[in-house]
Amino acid sequence: MSRFWSPVVRNLSPYVPGEQPKQDGIVKLNTNENPYPASPRVPEAIAAAMDRLRLYPDPRATALRETIAAHYQVAPEEVFVGNGSDEVLAHIFQALLKHDAPLLFPDITYSFYPVYCRLYGIGYEEVPLDAAMRVELADYRRPGGAILLANPNAPTGVALSRAAIEALASEHPDRLVVVDEAYVAFGAESAVPLVARHDNLLVVQTLSKSRALAGLRVGFAVGQQPLIEALERVKDSFNSYPLDCLAMSGAIAAIQDDAWFQATRRRIMASRNTLVRGLADLGFEVLPSLANFVFARHPARRGAGLFTGLRERGVLVRHFEKPRIADFLRITVGTDEQCSRLIAEMRELV
Repeated sequence: MSRFWSPVVRNLSPYVPGEQPKQDGIVKLNTNENPYPASPRVPEAIAAAMDRLRLYPDPRATALRETIAAHYQVAPEEVFVGNGSDEVLAHIFQALLKHDAPLLFPDITYSFYPVYCRLYGIGYEEVPLDAAMRVELADYRRPGGAILLANPNAPTGVALSRAAIEALASEHPDRLVVVDEAYVAFGAESAVPLVARHDNLLVVQTLSKSRALAGLRVGFAVGQQPLIEALERVKDSFNSYPLDCLAMSGAIAAIQDDAWFQATRRRIMASRNTLVRGLADLGFEVLPSLANFVFARHPARRGAGLFTGLRERGVLVRHFEKPRIADFLRITVGTDEQCSRLIAEMRELV
C-alpha cells in the first residue's frame, strides 16, 4: 500500500470487470457484448472523421445529442452524453445523488453502484429483491433519498414494465428516480417516453450492447433540462472533452442505422429463446430475461463448479460469489453457434 494514497483510495474495493481473454478459440459469454459486428456505417463514419484528429472535439457533442434527441423524440437540451454509461453514471452520482438521505437500490444489481457510493461518500441502502428476484415497488416506500434501478436488472435480466417505472416516479415525486437501461434494447420497455411528464426521472442508456459499440465507449442520459444542467456542470468541472470525434461520428452512424439495430436485436432475442430452452432441457432454472444474457442455476450443481468446468473447456461465463446468487451463472447470449457450444459443454458437466 503506497504511503501517498489518500484515505478514499485505501478504503476502495474497485469494481472487477469480466475477464478479457488473450488466447484464441475462447467462447466469450461473460461480458454481455453484442456477438455481431457494428453497423457497416460505423467504420465508414469513423474513417471520414480521421482528418479532424488534430482538432479538439465539440465539447457540447452537439451533433450526437441532436441525433439522440431526434431518435428518442426529446429536445437536445434533455440529452447528456459521456464516455460510456459508466462515466454518465459517475457524473450522476456526483451531481444528483450525494444527499443526506441514503440512496436506495436493489441488493442484487450492477455491482458498480456501491463502488461509486464509496468513491463519492454517498450513503446507500440495499433493498432486497423478492424471492423470485424481482423488484417490488412497495419495498421502496421507506425512508431514503433517490432511487436507482437497472432495468432490466443486472445480473438477473428481470425487467419492470414502463407502467411500473411511472408508478414509482409518480409515488415519489420528491425523489430522483434513475433508471439504468443498459439492456433495454432486448425486449424491455424504455422509460424515456416518461421523461416529459416526470421531472424526477433520469434514464441512462449505452451503445455498448445495443449497437455493438462496447469498444467505442458512448453512453447518454435523458431527463428534463435541470437534471442535464447538473450533469453538464460536473462534466465541465472534470473534463470538457469526454468524447472524441471518432466516437461521436461512429455513434451517430450507429443510431441512424435503425434497420441494422432492429434486425440484430431480433436475432439476439431469438437466440436467447433457444438458449433458455436448451438450459431448461438440462434442468436449469432460468430467470425470465429481457436482456442479452440469462441468469441460470442448476439444482444439483454449484455455480462455482460449473463456472470452472466451463472455463476449462474454453467457455467463459460470469459467476458472482455473493449471497443469494452464488449458484447462478450469468450467460451472455452469443451467436447460435456459441450458444450451441455452451449447451454441449454444459451437458457434459451436468
